[in-house]
Amino acid sequence: MGWLDRVDDQVDALTKARALQEVSRSAEAYAILERVVRTTRAPNARADALVQRLSALINLGRTAEYTRAIEEASAAVRDLAEPYLHGHLNALAALAAHHQGALDRCVTHLVRAARALGAVDDPDRDTAWGWHDLAMAYSYLSFHGYALGAIERARQLGNAAGIPEETFAAPGIRLRNAVALDHTGDGDGCLRVLRDIATDLERFIAAGRADRLRPSSLAAYGYAGARRAALGDRVDDDRGTDPTRLLGHGADSARARDMRQLGQVCLAIAAGRPIEAVTRLDTVQVSAETLGAAEPARLRSIALGRAGDHAAAHRADRLAFRLAAQRHDRLRDVYIDGIAARIDHEEMRREAARFEGEALTDPLTGLPNRRRLERYIAAVVSRGERVVIGVCDLDGFKAVNTRHGHHSGDLVLQRVAGVINRVMRRGDFVARYGGDEFVVVLPGAGMAEAAEVARRIDAAVRTEDWESLVPGTPVGVSIGFGEVGAGGPGQRDALSAAFEAADREMLQAKVRPRSA
Repeated sequence: MGWLDRVDDQVDALTKARALQEVSRSAEAYAILERVVRTTRAPNARADALVQRLSALINLGRTAEYTRAIEEASAAVRDLAEPYLHGHLNALAALAAHHQGALDRCVTHLVRAARALGAVDDPDRDTAWGWHDLAMAYSYLSFHGYALGAIERARQLGNAAGIPEETFAAPGIRLRNAVALDHTGDGDGCLRVLRDIATDLERFIAAGRADRLRPSSLAAYGYAGARRAALGDRVDDDRGTDPTRLLGHGADSARARDMRQLGQVCLAIAAGRPIEAVTRLDTVQVSAETLGAAEPARLRSIALGRAGDHAAAHRADRLAFRLAAQRHDRLRDVYIDGIAARIDHEEMRREAARFEGEALTDPLTGLPNRRRLERYIAAVVSRGERVVIGVCDLDGFKAVNTRHGHHSGDLVLQRVAGVINRVMRRGDFVARYGGDEFVVVLPGAGMAEAAEVARRIDAAVRTEDWESLVPGTPVGVSIGFGEVGAGGPGQRDALSAAFEAADREMLQAKVRPRSA
């Protein structure tokens, strides 16, 4: 079952909006989606419309509206347990953040999008489009390897859903890779990639499938051809490969419009009209994100070189290189800042764990404290396990504090804690309950086992060399046990009764005569 199968309102309108966006008629799609948002009360339909509306705004280049559109879509998607929606929304939010120049936010959305889309149990054509938009976001950020991986995933899912291969041809991904190589001085590498793009187009034409290519893809093929021509490569203008004709496609796509303007600059250079090309560059207004901020400067350098002004061409080329380097520097800063934030988070987590440990541990004896004891007993009882609880109260401890002081009293408590811990069975639990009172918990034991544990504790405490530690003030221990039965109702009352029984037995032990 695909995502739209779970949408129960205005499915026809949402399907039509998708089809319009696929052929770069985003303005018409936007109008339909606005009507759905205004009229539907179904959560799934509203969430889908808001995500698709964000896609339309990005295609139209309406940057000022991105933030509000993301907030509204996020609010609608937040409580829906649908990974496709979360993945596609984050992919689109990454594109928006990139166009807004917020690279750190862009990278965060990229990671979230990949994780959510990868978690879709039953991927369909909508999931394929989610991977397509994620590939575009990777590409704009110059993560070309990730972009190629994501678009291949889109093709695989699209093929399974009956979407033609040409739909996800995505020449723009390799085009951005090509011009990025040229911006950093690798003109040969750029031409190699541009020729590969041309070969793909020729393959589609030869197979009679060029008419299935999306309008935005045709514009990208057109720019790839024009850019090759500007670099001096011979470009055939027959069999549907004419850059001028291809650049006319793209409908209302903002990115296609940018490529159309810069493509005219490239064609002027190729036609031997470099001054016209420079004049065009002085007037064009294109987004720095479509082909990189360095692309206009690099085209200016090529045009000025063809015009014979080599000094100015060199200056423009250095500017292009600096602008490309700035992109890499910003990505590096995002990477470093991300690592720093992760380190800070790990340190805070460790610090929180340390404080949590301190909050559950008696600082004097190192034993679990009363809070941790209560959590442990609650967990054991909730599992329906049988336990015996023992209360151990020191005899003679008040005299130690009176005669030798509280420092010596602390030493006695520390030694008693060690003695009790030493004689317990494996798996038993020992805690300091407060003052001179300790509690032992014997899971899975009965009163017979408890009596044996009590005998061992009493013997170990009595045989300890208290005379050398606190002369003249012998130390002993009184122990009482109570049992909590396994399972059944009223376990909290049974637990309280066990503590009371242990306390009573412990008090009786204090007045009971002891063997020498």
